[in-house]
Amino acid sequence: MSEPTATGSAMGKAKGTRFVVARWILDQTMRLAGGTAVLFLCAGRIDWGAGWAYQALTLSYVVGTAAVLIPGNLELLAERLSPRKGAKTWDMLIMSMVGLGLTALYVVGGLDQRHGWSVGIAPTGQIAAGVVMGLGYALGVWATAANRFFSLIVRIQVERGHVVATAGPYRWVRHPAYVGAILGYLAGPILLGSWWALLPGGLSALLMVVRTALEDRTLLRELAGYPVYASQVRRRLIPGVW
Repeated sequence: MSEPTATGSAMGKAKGTRFVVARWILDQTMRLAGGTAVLFLCAGRIDWGAGWAYQALTLSYVVGTAAVLIPGNLELLAERLSPRKGAKTWDMLIMSMVGLGLTALYVVGGLDQRHGWSVGIAPTGQIAAGVVMGLGYALGVWATAANRFFSLIVRIQVERGHVVATAGPYRWVRHPAYVGAILGYLAGPILLGSWWALLPGGLSALLMVVRTALEDRTLLRELAGYPVYASQVRRRLIPGVW
């Protein structure tokens, strides 16, 4: 049997790359389309500027993540699609609950728009919340660019040579992407003009705080070099606080 040629290997690698990228794009498109459908069906209207602004910011996060991962870190893109052996069961449970919380945010935010439950949120407040949400998403993209092991499920990626991320926003807090996520969970409902949507949004934010504590404990025990890093960058989420 003849050995595979360099050309054949390159073609196989290119095909695999296209498959990973196409699968990720399909996954993100379905998530975005599903969220949009839930939000506007619950609102009972499509001419809702705040709803479209929310989804535009969500799309910007997806595009930013693609701009970071597709050219330079397809291994992480594949990891995010299918986390491998060693994924922590507790984290899969937490992230499932966060997913339910975000679905509830869409449902409650849309129904609030339909029935007018919330009052007192001025347009300027919604705009400010949109800015905060955008900054949170930008922080998440920056953290993704700075950490080539930033999987969506906590696990030590031994097969990828997992090391501690110390660059970018990791110079100031140990879990910057979670800061960005929490900002999005809390600011998003205000952008939608819904006090009630803060209930599932706040629950999702609280779950991320719990996740931060559990992940930090895991990394201290299992990831070489993390205890030294933690002694240098002492705060998990908020500089000078925690």
